[in-house]
Amino acid sequence: MVTRRQFVTGFSAIPVLSYLKFDSVFAATPASILVMAIQLDIITSLDPHESFESVGSEITGNMYQQLVKPKLTSPDEIEGDLALSWTASDDKKTFTFKLDPKAKWADGKPVTAEDAAFSLQRVVKLDKSPAYIINQFGYTKDNVDSMITATDAETLVIKTAEPASESFLLYCLTANVGSIVQKSACLANQAGEDLGNAWLKKNSAGSGAFKLRDWKVSESVILESNKNNPHAGKIQRIIMRHIIDPSAQLLMLQKGDIDIARNLTTEQLRPLLKDKNFTLVQKGIAGTFMLSANTAHPNLAKPQVWQAIKWAIDYENIQQHIVPLTHKIHQSFLPEGFPAAVNTIMYKRDVAKSKALLAEAGFPNGFEITLDHYSASPSSDIVQALQSNLAEVGIKVTLLAAESRQVLTKMRARQQQLAMTQWGADYFDPNSNAEAFCSNPDNTDAAKSRTLAWRCSWQDKSISDLSTQALKESDPATRIKLYEELQTKHMENSPFAIMLQPTMTAACRNVISGVVLTVMSTSPYEKVVKA
Repeated sequence: MVTRRQFVTGFSAIPVLSYLKFDSVFAATPASILVMAIQLDIITSLDPHESFESVGSEITGNMYQQLVKPKLTSPDEIEGDLALSWTASDDKKTFTFKLDPKAKWADGKPVTAEDAAFSLQRVVKLDKSPAYIINQFGYTKDNVDSMITATDAETLVIKTAEPASESFLLYCLTANVGSIVQKSACLANQAGEDLGNAWLKKNSAGSGAFKLRDWKVSESVILESNKNNPHAGKIQRIIMRHIIDPSAQLLMLQKGDIDIARNLTTEQLRPLLKDKNFTLVQKGIAGTFMLSANTAHPNLAKPQVWQAIKWAIDYENIQQHIVPLTHKIHQSFLPEGFPAAVNTIMYKRDVAKSKALLAEAGFPNGFEITLDHYSASPSSDIVQALQSNLAEVGIKVTLLAAESRQVLTKMRARQQQLAMTQWGADYFDPNSNAEAFCSNPDNTDAAKSRTLAWRCSWQDKSISDLSTQALKESDPATRIKLYEELQTKHMENSPFAIMLQPTMTAACRNVISGVVLTVMSTSPYEKVVKA
């Protein structure tokens, strides 16, 4: 340990999706089936080496294992998942993992170190959005096959280009992109040289407690228990339904058509607070809710404009009247609960200061701009408040609502102007968010590292250098101070108006127990029990 951080028989003949059409018929869902209402429109892929959204990562986290994982109750502690043990060389450039010889894929074949080597090599070769988490250890498509190798069926050797902190490497391997996939399944379904990527978007090749039966975009995800996983629970099938409206989720929960509602807002949570028929499982998560500006747009290029937007926002009113039970005000890129998190509230609404900054930037009469946002609540409610706030200082905002994955796809192509999105940390180390929010070494469209800063076309060498210094600092106390300094500079000088930190909620019927939510936005479904 490193401290840091079937259908039931009576339904077996019914086509799997037919259950989804019988909302009013099954007032009590079958005991072996868990039915969950959740907004699924954010998912762009279920390939764990490509998926980079919270819900997709939660689902893939239940289908795949990693070498190591954070403890559920203590995310600052690492424990083995597929790896039974690991050692580091004296020069901190070679790390050796011993894999569990009893681990099996969902098809019953053994998990080998060759699968693990292939998986990490695949991350680098695919080079999808989350690849930078692994690439930061010096890997390229040309060198990764020689640097990550299997010396026998149970031994994986990972070499790094430079000496690396053992705990930091392990933290990175706990990220979703560190998932181990079945080599033979990926290659058997390969299209061209995509290493099975097109196939794995809508299929699974994992050793986790569940396997994927079906994913219909913006409709449903269906998982089945993997009996070859030793931790498989009593739930045989999970049906996740895309219900965009929180009010509809509440009604279905109250009728017994679903077991768990995952996207209730304050308005729907209030009637459940004292209702003994339901339980609320809540957890503050390592996420940030933010407004970001694409500095490539001429109206958003100047720091004074970023500052003006931050001073125009009525944070208190938004939190108190729109999301009091689901979010709290937080303005730094490290969420509260993370090592070195700065919880200072730097900005409060100040219309006069905001207008003065706009005038200084050359916009005394404001300007027009578009704002992309998730169409679901609470984003749709928050952006209306932002539209009003910004109008008072002269910024006329046109709201562009879309499904979550459409907003993210647009941002990843740097086609947004303003955007309201949510970001979750990938591993429990300050660098997880510092890298995303601060680093942009190559601002060209062909950049290899496409961080949040890159998506906003923003570079600041002093902030980027400080981020690198903090990452490489070996003294823990000094490292904390550097990250605190970095967050303050970032709040003052970046195009990110970080507003809120969310609390994840699972509203459950009282026959449901064992629901676990974690600070890292994961939820092990195998622990759920249905009376």
